[in-house]
Amino acid sequence: MTKIVQVGNIACGSDQLFLISGPCVIETEDVMLRTAEKLKEVSERMKVPVIYKSSFTKDNRSSVDFYQGPGLDEGLKVLARIKKDFGFPILTDIHYPSQAKPAAEVVDVLQIPAYLVMQTTLVTEAARTGAVINLKHAQFLAPDNMTKPAEKCVSVGNDKIILTERGYTFGYNDLVVDPRAFYHMRKTGYPVVFDITHSIRKYGIPSADPRGGNRDVMPTIARAGVAAGVDGVFIETHPDPSKALCDAASQLCVYDLEEFLKPLLDLHAVEVKHRQLAAETQSR
Repeated sequence: MTKIVQVGNIACGSDQLFLISGPCVIETEDVMLRTAEKLKEVSERMKVPVIYKSSFTKDNRSSVDFYQGPGLDEGLKVLARIKKDFGFPILTDIHYPSQAKPAAEVVDVLQIPAYLVMQTTLVTEAARTGAVINLKHAQFLAPDNMTKPAEKCVSVGNDKIILTERGYTFGYNDLVVDPRAFYHMRKTGYPVVFDITHSIRKYGIPSADPRGGNRDVMPTIARAGVAAGVDGVFIETHPDPSKALCDAASQLCVYDLEEFLKPLLDLHAVEVKHRQLAAETQSR
């Protein structure tokens, strides 16, 4: 049975599909507010709970010449405003142990990037804040081994954990999503999220280049993940992805989000129904 992890008023791991969404990295105030306004509209109309996501710093860009974000102090001010004005729970990622405490004073979920998920000090310092921890599945790690970073959180007294799948890379600048990963990660008992945005990235190609992401396959892999029983979906959104300062080739236009979600919600309803029937059969 999946553990329910509470993020604000969102019960992650319940039968209601939730969405993690927002610009990849904090950009201008206009971009941040326009995205939040549309997400609020979609959330209310479609009855989909939203965790607003954006990064104050992207420390894993492939070049020092690429935009990294406004930094911790200014970025947290922006996220605090989004939280206050729109009422969203907030998620952001951290890259260093020293960022955990100040970030947790503003946001509800601390995300550990996939590249860093086995870094013990980073994971335990994040967990010690008491915030919900979103552990991104490392591109090099077998899915059942995601119990290891989860155990590190539990070792310091925090079992408020979400696991997020984001595809595997085999060193050839491409990512593969294996549906078996959802099965193995669900067996941990923690809520599982599918990061659709980063599963379509093409490594080695700047994200501003249209070849840097395969947006055409987003609907296909999104539906596969929801049909496999994920609890939430992670879709970075932007008012004009072609002008985004990070992951321009893989973010979804926020004005296209509603149509993108419709088949996912239909599939989720079917999956939940069959899950419930299976549970009833086993209990007889």
